[in-house]
Amino acid sequence: MKKLHVMAIVATLLMVGSAFAQTHGRLFTQANATFAPAATGAFGGPGGPSTTNNDDSCDISTAPAATLLLPYFEVDFNSAQATAQTTLFTITNVSNLPQIAHLTIWTDWSFPVLDFNIFLTGYDVQSINLYDILARGIIAPQTGTSNTTIRGTGPNGILALNNTTGNPNINNAAATADCAGLVGDISHLPILQDVKTALTTGVYAAFCGSSRVGGIHANAVGYVTIDVDSDCTTTLPNTRDYFATEILYDNVLIGDYQQINPNPTTGNYAGGNPLVHIRAIPEGGPRGSFATVTSNLPFTFYDRYTLTGTAVSAGAPRNVDRRQPLPSTFAARYLQGGTGAFNTNFKIWREGINVATCTNATANSALAVAEIVRFDEHENYTSNTPTGSPVSPVTVPGGISLPETSAQPTSNSAVFPAMNFASGDVSGWMYLNLNNGGSLNYSAARGGAANIAGFAVNGTIVRPSQNWVIVSMFAEGRYSVDFDAAWLGNGCSAPAAISAATSGLGTIGPAGGFVSAVAGTPTGAGGPLANVTP
Repeated sequence: MKKLHVMAIVATLLMVGSAFAQTHGRLFTQANATFAPAATGAFGGPGGPSTTNNDDSCDISTAPAATLLLPYFEVDFNSAQATAQTTLFTITNVSNLPQIAHLTIWTDWSFPVLDFNIFLTGYDVQSINLYDILARGIIAPQTGTSNTTIRGTGPNGILALNNTTGNPNINNAAATADCAGLVGDISHLPILQDVKTALTTGVYAAFCGSSRVGGIHANAVGYVTIDVDSDCTTTLPNTRDYFATEILYDNVLIGDYQQINPNPTTGNYAGGNPLVHIRAIPEGGPRGSFATVTSNLPFTFYDRYTLTGTAVSAGAPRNVDRRQPLPSTFAARYLQGGTGAFNTNFKIWREGINVATCTNATANSALAVAEIVRFDEHENYTSNTPTGSPVSPVTVPGGISLPETSAQPTSNSAVFPAMNFASGDVSGWMYLNLNNGGSLNYSAARGGAANIAGFAVNGTIVRPSQNWVIVSMFAEGRYSVDFDAAWLGNGCSAPAAISAATSGLGTIGPAGGFVSAVAGTPTGAGGPLANVTP
């Protein structure tokens, strides 16, 4: 059970990870075996996580995390709830310590329009219906969950630690550990209408006048980030100060979402999936511990937001948030057509090229796509050939582009290659190289015109952009499933070269995961048959 509090407007306890050994019936921690990191990694930075701890990895999995990402949401706040499409998500604290979750709602051009905090007691769970927020102005009402700070009990008493003293990393000095005094009803505040307008028309009048910060949609569209935090504040995660002075690094949150369309005319289906779980590496430590705790990650999830800050965050490294980076290449199944009228949407989240402001958010509306190749069930392929260099925003007519987040039907010929109708197949899979070509705002930045064959700048490979893909299949107004596309390389993998399917020199496949000519005998690092970890 929990007490919910919200706000609606805008060390060195280091745990690199531990193994346990047993002596005289007692457990104690011992350090992980470590390797000396390489002098330079794939993007010119450190050689990257160098311990044997499985948690020290760029691999994204469904495991307790420090940040959760809802890559795409859609809400019809104008219709009655019985027929309104909506997105729900749930946050769970799997630790016995109280935690604060800081939630930010972003437009599809990556502009933050609303943030609020949730206090979670140990082992707490809280569900959020975005229809409640946008249609009613109520954030996490009591229906369905408790909003008290009373800790749950069982046959052996209370398991969760004290709400005030249980978590030493929560900012008790400011008397805000339980987020007291923050209200969850914004129905009477002008900000509610501004948020609705921003998520449907892109106009956020209260803060940006007539400048556009999002796309135009019939329903509200955007994405959500959820961070473990040390305090209940108004700070938004679009500046280095937020990461240097507020967020925490405990991998304790899990989450899931459901997208529901109850209208029998337009949908009558529902699907769900885990949220994207982004771990802190290394985990643990108090806020502001960047001076004593460093991460070997070459870059991080919040990389573009750590470029600038105030004197408060002076000296903080670019990877101060320690969050795992996301991949750039995916394999995604599709079903399109047939007697059952199958449909597939790809819900695609992408890393923008800048920190969106009132005047430059439009740059995140058309992010270049490196390559998409469609395979049918007979292994025939079709591809879209990008025109010109894959830089953002797209400057050459004919280039493939997508905004920061969107749900794209696989029948959309402006984005996806056409089907090979001669084969008669209505299903197959797509190879998605969603690298946008880099940005001067990235820590491993594009320094000039990108080389389409390998995104190289003056002979140096720059890091790929981050992305996530969810496959949403539905049919007959009765069936729907959501699941994550398979990533072909993790966030620390080098950029994938444009493949031969699109007149390039690269090969479609796992990043480095090719079978060697002789079992156990790689043919050479980086060679065409080398068995290299992504």
